[in-house]
Amino acid sequence: MKKTIVYAAALAIFTFSACSDNKTETAHTHEHASDTDTETATGKVVVETPSFSSVADPFKTQVSALLDEYLKVKDALVAEDAKTAQSAASEIEKLADSMPVATLQEDQKQFAEEQRDKIKESSAAMAKAADLAAQRNELEQLSEATFALTKAFGAANADLYYQHCPMAFNDKGAYWLSSEKEIRNPYYGKSMLKCGTNEEIYKQ
Repeated sequence: MKKTIVYAAALAIFTFSACSDNKTETAHTHEHASDTDTETATGKVVVETPSFSSVADPFKTQVSALLDEYLKVKDALVAEDAKTAQSAASEIEKLADSMPVATLQEDQKQFAEEQRDKIKESSAAMAKAADLAAQRNELEQLSEATFALTKAFGAANADLYYQHCPMAFNDKGAYWLSSEKEIRNPYYGKSMLKCGTNEEIYKQ
């Protein structure tokens, strides 16, 4: 029984250490692990989407602009800048609201509307929130819907990385989207900047 308790405690300490930037040695170890995970994530699919890459450019351009604003939100949360996150979220809401879904074919339209509605809901809530905790609560749904829309319509201008933090929201874990393979955690910012792994890589 004592051995079981000791093992469980050791495992908990190891898990926490893997996502801690408090010590240089730990941070270096985790950064190296993230690079390894980037390689092994190739070919893995976390967010399943149809393929509508042949859609007309005006719609793709709108999705691409939305992705750009999403990345501003993510970067602002990493930097713990709630005001900039609010501003970018407001732009996302406007872009989603003006998205020309009526120009799409029926199956494309249905998928686009589903993702757009999720984006509008999350970005509107984030734009109204003045504190980081409330904004971060909206990030995962915003990330998944933005990634799904971008993938489905082939609207990315560069490779994208769907990244995961196992410790977010009391160890429930949460995802976010990045244009860089290096982990910069928007759920914890500087307190655990490098906590996370690359779970899916979308190649442009």
